[in-house]
Amino acid sequence: MDWVTCSHSPSCTGVARQPYGSCLSHLSPEQLADALAAVRPGRLLDLRGTTIDGELLARVLAAAEGRPGRARMDLARFTGEARFTEVSFQGDVSLDGSRFDRLASFFGASFAGNVSFNGARFARQLSFHGARVRGHAGFDRAVVASDALFGQAVFARGLSAERARFDGFATFDGAEFGELATFRGARFGRTLSFKKVRGRAGFESAHFASGAYLSATRHLAVTGARVDGALDLVVEDCSVDLRKVEVRGTTAVRLSRAHADMEAAVLRGPATVSGRGFCTISSLREAVAPDLSLYKLDLSACRFAGLAHPSGLRLTGCTFAFTPRGVRFSLRWPPLRWFSRRRALADEHGWRGWSKGPDDPSSPDGLAVLYDALRHSPDDDGTAADFAFGAMEMRRAAGRRWWLSLYWLLCGYGLRTGRAVAWGVLLVAVTAGAVLWTSTSHAARRASTPRPAVPGPAAHH
Repeated sequence: MDWVTCSHSPSCTGVARQPYGSCLSHLSPEQLADALAAVRPGRLLDLRGTTIDGELLARVLAAAEGRPGRARMDLARFTGEARFTEVSFQGDVSLDGSRFDRLASFFGASFAGNVSFNGARFARQLSFHGARVRGHAGFDRAVVASDALFGQAVFARGLSAERARFDGFATFDGAEFGELATFRGARFGRTLSFKKVRGRAGFESAHFASGAYLSATRHLAVTGARVDGALDLVVEDCSVDLRKVEVRGTTAVRLSRAHADMEAAVLRGPATVSGRGFCTISSLREAVAPDLSLYKLDLSACRFAGLAHPSGLRLTGCTFAFTPRGVRFSLRWPPLRWFSRRRALADEHGWRGWSKGPDDPSSPDGLAVLYDALRHSPDDDGTAADFAFGAMEMRRAAGRRWWLSLYWLLCGYGLRTGRAVAWGVLLVAVTAGAVLWTSTSHAARRASTPRPAVPGPAAHH
């Protein structure tokens, strides 16, 4: 400890008040009155290591007229209800390692600077509802044994609660974060409600022992998080990172003009991702989702390679990128290639070199299997037919069945009837031309062959 401790007892860690040599809790009534008389609004409030009951705290705050300046309360222990309701702190506040045995209420409190509760322990409820922090707020490694209420709070320079533990119900509904709110490695023992939150938030490697209801308006990261219950997520005008997230219950993701990355996500229960406006998903690679429904999403850049249960995917109103149309030359065999316009996966675009992106290990055989499993997923016949065509194309590209090239050339694997009709028309035209040419040649030969002279009747003399 970097302060002179109370001389009343070797076990007392409270900061000593001079000239008495004891902390506030061990001063005589007369000494305490003198010490409180020295407390002024906007001035330093030093309660480090001090044990404070509810009555003593009330007297201290009254002496400061509810407007203390810089407050140093590291390792302090609040044995009674710690009510800082609507207190206005004029400077930085430090409560690192502090202990709250009963209610800790900062309802409507304001902090002109930074506030730190790193390593603090809350045995009962913590209320930060409606609090306003102009600086940065820190709750790293804090433990809240009961409910934690942060609704309508404003953190102008962000919030850090890395490896914090919230054993009870936790709510941040309506909170505002001027900068990033990070909960990396945090644990939530009961439901977390993070609705209608403004700003960026990160829950990387967090553990939700129950359900989680999350939202954000700038960026939301749930990378590597584990949700033992249901996950309900709403994002608007931003991106959401769901890579390697694991959800054991149901999953509902609602995007509004947003972008999502679900690479390697594990969604064990029924999962739904829906979009409003222009919404995209960039990756479902290596994802495990046996019951996944996608609604009204742009999947033109979405990678599907390694999707564990493609047959369990249902697509409604989703769009895909089209292949380029026309004849193309290539250094590979065959050098001349003819492409018909169809919907195709981004994995095929990457494999053919039509689009730039991350290295894609997709092979024609793997893409054929993927197309074959996905061709029953779309809700429209056109996309389903294009996926069936893509499966045959990838088998042909693998080069193991020569007859597929002939099948493609003649009728487009039975999926391009126009091509078969064109071949039929060409065959009829060639046959008719051959018949006409044969008939004309035969008539010409007959016309050019001289006829033998026919003897006329004998002349009579």
